[in-house]
Formats: sequence, structure tokens, C-alpha cells
Amino acid sequence: MKTPFLPAALVLSGVAISGCVPSPTSYETTPVQVETAKGVVTCQLYTRERVVWDRAINRPNSMSVEEGDAVCRAEGERRKNG
Repeated sequence: MKTPFLPAALVLSGVAISGCVPSPTSYETTPVQVETAKGVVTCQLYTRERVVWDRAINRPNSMSVEEGDAVCRAEGERRKNG
């Protein structure tokens, strides 16, 4: 016998749990600029504990997204350890 309330309960519990998951935007700091050999990379850094989220929000055209993000993660690590 199917219970009509089970699917609704699952949906509601999923919504309730998703409200507890932290969003990167709630940890954003003021963007910083990092000088590289290819030019300036603007980085969106997060808390010192969230270095994995650090990313480039602006980079030189000669730099890939992955390279820009790596610059920003390295800057986050530098600040975390410094």
C-alpha cells in the first residue's frame, strides 16, 4: 500500500536540509587583485578555511579559467598560512 504522504515528506525534508548547506556567497570577502606574469587576476576569496572555493572573477585573456582559479587558490593558501 502506497502512502501519499511519503513523497511529500521526502520533498519537505530535502528542502529543510538544503537550507542548512552553506552557500559560498555567505563567505565572500572583498575581492583582491594578484599580479602575475600574464597580468592582474581579480580573485574572489572566501574564509581562510574555504580556500577550495577561491576563484578568479577577472583574468587576462591570455589566461585560462583553470589557471586563473589556481592563482586565486594559491593566494588563498598564502593568506591562510601567512
